[in-house]
Amino acid sequence: MKNILFALILSVVLFSCKQNEPTTATYTPRVLTAYEKFNSDHGSTDSVFTILLNKNEASTSEVKEEFNVKFKDTVVKIQINKADPNSATDKFSFAQFINTQKTTLLVQIADNSGLAAPCYLLAFKDGKLDVVSLYRASTGKDDAKFTAGLNKLGRAGYIVNNDFYITNVNAQVYPIKRQNPEERIQGEFILNSPDKFTLVFLTQKSLYQVHYPSDEVFNEQLSKPAPQSAADINDWIKNNFRWEKNKKGIYFLKFSDSDRIVDIKEFQ
Repeated sequence: MKNILFALILSVVLFSCKQNEPTTATYTPRVLTAYEKFNSDHGSTDSVFTILLNKNEASTSEVKEEFNVKFKDTVVKIQINKADPNSATDKFSFAQFINTQKTTLLVQIADNSGLAAPCYLLAFKDGKLDVVSLYRASTGKDDAKFTAGLNKLGRAGYIVNNDFYITNVNAQVYPIKRQNPEERIQGEFILNSPDKFTLVFLTQKSLYQVHYPSDEVFNEQLSKPAPQSAADINDWIKNNFRWEKNKKGIYFLKFSDSDRIVDIKEFQ
């Protein structure tokens, strides 16, 4: 009798443990199509997503924050490489809502390789989870230098690897027009226009500028190399360039006369 009772108790305990284990689902990301919006409303004040914080102690005793994401009651795993089933992961180094309805998350994979880890959108769409890759193939010589991951532009949005601009609040995604279609922009983002619609990248020989809503570009050639430090670049821009609107009302940064008085508000 005691053995039967013990077996029953053990069965109940094991069943209870199994019930408490979180459900996990693995998703294969799809490719982004141009100018998609991810601003669905799921009809409730509660989000369909839960961000769970985990503190991971590395061998160096450094504590790193990692996140899991639950969609409804299911922990989300992303298949990074379609050909490798072992590449699926549920660990993220970054997870942030990018719309007021809290139905879309921007996430970045937790990766200790030192390279810019892949980024994805997790979006509620038609009652299901939609996982979208933020990746475009590139053959740029200096890709390792300019594949910088996430770059947050204040409250306005995010640049991802010089290839995508994501607006905050309404979660709209714009592929950034490249100088060379085969390469991501081989330059460093340095500032955006007063209306926040034009992105300026400092390349080796020019200021490459993209008005992301229209894909209109302007390339301001440099007569001499730019300064090296960020502080010097800011002063150099303020002292040598000015924002001008073209006939379409689009702001582009252009070389200005040294005698012109520059309004510092143009660059804030």
